[in-house]
Amino acid sequence: MISEPPLPADLRALFVDAADAGRSLSVPLPPGRPVVPEEEGGERPAFWLGDGPAPAGLWPRLRAEHARSGLWPLLLDSLDDEDEEYRPWGNGEVLPGDMSSPGEHDPDALLAHWWTWNTGEAAEDALTPAERAAVTAPFGRTWPGLASAPPVGADPDRIVDGLAEHLLAGHPSLRLGLVAAERGADAVTVAGWTGPMNHVGDTAEVSAVLRSWEERFGARVVGVGFATLVLSVAAPPRTRESALAIAAEHFAFCPDNVWQGQAPHTLAAYADRLVDDHSWTFWWD
Repeated sequence: MISEPPLPADLRALFVDAADAGRSLSVPLPPGRPVVPEEEGGERPAFWLGDGPAPAGLWPRLRAEHARSGLWPLLLDSLDDEDEEYRPWGNGEVLPGDMSSPGEHDPDALLAHWWTWNTGEAAEDALTPAERAAVTAPFGRTWPGLASAPPVGADPDRIVDGLAEHLLAGHPSLRLGLVAAERGADAVTVAGWTGPMNHVGDTAEVSAVLRSWEERFGARVVGVGFATLVLSVAAPPRTRESALAIAAEHFAFCPDNVWQGQAPHTLAAYADRLVDDHSWTFWWD
């Protein structure tokens, strides 16, 4: 019986539990380094970062190894590709110590709270009450609840691997990140990512919703930028009605997708773009 090569020391340092020391990784990695949060003053790294652009074909191999390695791969984007620090990743501009646990939060309650806030009078103050109601029609200010899970879709692994390769082909400067997370939804919290901080201060709340989307829609976390997030979706909505319910969740989760996205800036128009779309992208201002 041939044993798998154990994780190198710099990758073992990503794990909190000593029991994870026995994990293995058979995929060779490009040059890289563990990144320690710059503001937390500790020694434990939050994630591992490749030194240069991620090699084509590597992300799917690492994703397939996740169950054995315990490391979820991410394609990481910088605020500015010309920036030598590759913010926020290269300089450790992350705050894992500030985050709670995703399991402490109920996604339905979170989305309902955010929906109430984002549809309130303080949101987008330039709008009249009628204009504000038109943005979220037909729901108005009433939270419609979680969208129903659609019928079983495509294989989530095949969809996420394909999207990873597509992203890298279109943006070859993306770097590889590895996070010691049990599931992709938790990777952004473990890494201490603060991209949505203008809307959500605790990234564990974001991960709680991502867990729900993993389970209902076969969503997987693929790409993370300074304030952007890209997911693959194995079971996207097939009808406009089901897309509207999911669009409501997206608006609660990331209102800038609607407010500052493609015109017209309404939930209905946004929902039309979700039908049969196997990738979801979010951007927080």
